[in-house]
Amino acid sequence: MASLIDQLRASKLPSNMMQFAARGALQVPAAENIEILVHLARHNKVFGDLARMTLAGWDEKSSIAAAADPQTSTEVLEYLISPDNVRPNLLPALLENPSVSPGQIAKLAVSAMRDLIEVMLKSPRVRSLRAVLETLRANPYLKKEEVEELRKLTGAVPETPVFESPAEAASGSAESPAQESAEPVPAADSASPHDDEAVSTYLKEHAEAIAAEGEKPFHVIGGVVDLLRENYFPVTQAGNVTAPAAVQSVVATDSHSAGTAGAAMKLAPQKAEGAPKRENTLQKIHSLDVKGRIQLALKGSKEERGILIRDGTKVVAIAVLEAPKLSDGEVEKFASQKNVLEAVLRQIPLKRRFMKNYIVVRNLVANPRTPIDLSLGLMKNLLAPDLKNISANKEVSETIRKLAMKMYKQKLEAMNKK
Repeated sequence: MASLIDQLRASKLPSNMMQFAARGALQVPAAENIEILVHLARHNKVFGDLARMTLAGWDEKSSIAAAADPQTSTEVLEYLISPDNVRPNLLPALLENPSVSPGQIAKLAVSAMRDLIEVMLKSPRVRSLRAVLETLRANPYLKKEEVEELRKLTGAVPETPVFESPAEAASGSAESPAQESAEPVPAADSASPHDDEAVSTYLKEHAEAIAAEGEKPFHVIGGVVDLLRENYFPVTQAGNVTAPAAVQSVVATDSHSAGTAGAAMKLAPQKAEGAPKRENTLQKIHSLDVKGRIQLALKGSKEERGILIRDGTKVVAIAVLEAPKLSDGEVEKFASQKNVLEAVLRQIPLKRRFMKNYIVVRNLVANPRTPIDLSLGLMKNLLAPDLKNISANKEVSETIRKLAMKMYKQKLEAMNKK
């Protein structure tokens, strides 16, 4: 079927055959189908859009095989590793393929987002290419520890630009060094001399809200039973949560859990001496007043922040996002959670540091709990593959799905004009 590709390049195939080709419906080997689709995607104005959508959802196994094969055509490899088209699952194979030039990898390294950066840092070939490492070191989405690792690998002096947002990263607008140091990203659960200062500042700034909440007790969005099910104790085959007896008293006092525990599951008793240490965390939080929980949110551990972000008291949940020890990974998880207050999701984009993380932006847009107006404002920062995924996500609103598809098509059209 090599002649079929030649006919395609010469525009000698009839229209109905071209449409079949753009849908990947030709009875040819998978590798040839991909080559045909890439040619249409790059050169055909009529069927290019359809071909690109077909490629975006093409069978992963055959796509990886093409990405790993040194005999795959240069045009296909260039398309697959292009920043606009690259699929994270194909990237490991592409990076190790000797037919993919270091220049193409370097081009991707300039604007790669978090999911791609993690793959690149694990690649033996990437770690052996000094020029690529130098380019990757200038990527604005690198974490501090990754910048340091690359500095050691290349022997270079660190000089990484910091951008306000994914949108500004694309345009090359950088912050000043003073702005960069204004909001350091500390390692999770490490000692910080700023903890007490953070508590004092937060209590002062939110004094009225704290006073209004009074002695409001701890209440988990989604209920304590769900918290136990998700994070703490195993679920038996009968659907029961195996929890320590000491924890059951905490669960019984939770108003939401008390009303739903019987319908959802029963807590199976367990001797206290065999209880996991985690039960003390939940008990400790449950015994604290609003001010106490705020202090714990700002000074506590990752585990404690993971519970307090679901606190039904707004001023407590928001305090978690101000914690000096808060890590990027935690915020990525918070952005995707459906069992947090809407106020938490609205607060995340207000922090410049969080918006530098592409995964946070993507998770917020894909979270059905995120307010529509917030999602609409963040969507412009998403890459084409993520827009396509969101357009098919039945959990988000129809408005978000339709706009995601529209923006996806616009990005594909813009790419086709290049």
